[in-house]
Amino acid sequence: MHTTPTDEPLATDTETVADADTVGYTETVADTETAADTQHGPRRSWAVLALALAAQVLVVLDISVVNTALPSIGRDLHLDGSQMQWVVTAYLMMSGGGLLFGGRIADLLSRKWVFLTGLTVFTTASMVSGFAGSAGELIAARAGQGLSAALMTPAALSIIMTTYSGAQRRLGLTLWGAVGSLGVAAGVLLGGALTTWAGWQTIFFINAPIGAVALVAGLKVIPAAATARVTLEQFDVAGAATVIGSLAALIYGLGATEQHGWLSAHVLVAFAASGALATAFRFRESRAASPLIPPHTWKVTSLVSGTTVMLGVTGILVGTVFLSSIFVQTVMGYSAIRAGVAFVPFALAITVGTVVARHALAHGTPRAVAAIGLLLVAGGAVLLAQASAGSSFATGVLPGLAIIGLGVGMVFAPVSVTAMAGIPPQHAGMASGFLMTGHEVGAAVGVAVLSAVANSAGGLASAAGVVDGFPRGFLAAAGIAAVLAVVAYLRMPAARVEGGAGMHMHH
Repeated sequence: MHTTPTDEPLATDTETVADADTVGYTETVADTETAADTQHGPRRSWAVLALALAAQVLVVLDISVVNTALPSIGRDLHLDGSQMQWVVTAYLMMSGGGLLFGGRIADLLSRKWVFLTGLTVFTTASMVSGFAGSAGELIAARAGQGLSAALMTPAALSIIMTTYSGAQRRLGLTLWGAVGSLGVAAGVLLGGALTTWAGWQTIFFINAPIGAVALVAGLKVIPAAATARVTLEQFDVAGAATVIGSLAALIYGLGATEQHGWLSAHVLVAFAASGALATAFRFRESRAASPLIPPHTWKVTSLVSGTTVMLGVTGILVGTVFLSSIFVQTVMGYSAIRAGVAFVPFALAITVGTVVARHALAHGTPRAVAAIGLLLVAGGAVLLAQASAGSSFATGVLPGLAIIGLGVGMVFAPVSVTAMAGIPPQHAGMASGFLMTGHEVGAAVGVAVLSAVANSAGGLASAAGVVDGFPRGFLAAAGIAAVLAVVAYLRMPAARVEGGAGMHMHH
């Protein structure tokens, strides 16, 4: 998100990746690091890194922390299944849809003030979420959280990249990746514990003291940098508005299927509006002076195919957590904290999958590793679809969850490595932002799609509706994973890569 894209065509050589360890969102400002800077560079205070990581912890946790609290929120605020998915997707939609725009703002304006503005809005929106007394208030506040996260994330990463160099920078990026990787386990555990012991409101209120301390500290420790004069055209506001509008219309249409049916005018108009706005976005980007996504990006097969697979697999991952959390609490009677603990093996399986993938990449092609992982996801989803009201967690839910987790973990590394292969340093920020946008948008769309399919059986607000809808949702997930396996095998690069690491990011 650091570099402003130029009109040079992106490289399309996908034969090798020289340094896969830094592939992904952490390559954002790779072009600013010189060989001398890598080895030596001045040592800086760790306070700035601690601050940036603390803010990113808030952003990551607020993606997954809500899942274990959802049944409690639903009971208190009388939410139907569609409204429950909006509590999750409003955040993801705004953070994902606004990510490239947030990066552009951080590039053009003061990183320090963009970061602190995002942090202030995030903290305020968290308080509003905790005090929400209706579905509309909570969903609007969650959207505010998401939009502020889209400002904070690229600004925080850019601050790390411009403040540190050499070994300090590498450690900072490693810790940044770890924050994202721990999001699944920490989020569902924290959400479950706080909901059980102090009420669901505390999952939002806990952000306030952390945000306030970070804000005061940020004013003191984050270095200010001079910024050049900018024009409104450089921000591409129209591009950001059309992509977020398209996402909102799509998710609204999927949510409306519960009340109106898939072929109702309500739903079809929403889908048509989404398509029209997506077309307007592509049209706008082809003519904008400073597009968020340069038109030639779509011609880089490795990046587009990798982002497509990333979008789909993240959607299945977050949709799995969403549906399974509702199932174990609503049907099996688990408390929120017990549900949180129940997801720990799932998080461990994802970690095991990434380790397996890194070893497999030394011997096989990325597309084969990704396709095998996606077939495992499909198999795990079919297994989960067999769960019923009389199932136990150990035999009815855990095996399917573990296989899905293993498969998902096997997909992340090869996708991130090949997606960034051959991208020149001056385009690394835009390309990694494109991939990360697919990740976030996939999470939002995945929850909306699987929720809509599950809701068609009678709604997720009642135990009977969940029992009927759960198998449908996971059979749909299995179908999506199978199609993605074919896409991965046919469209991802066939060449082996040097090194087997990739970015590791999930919720």
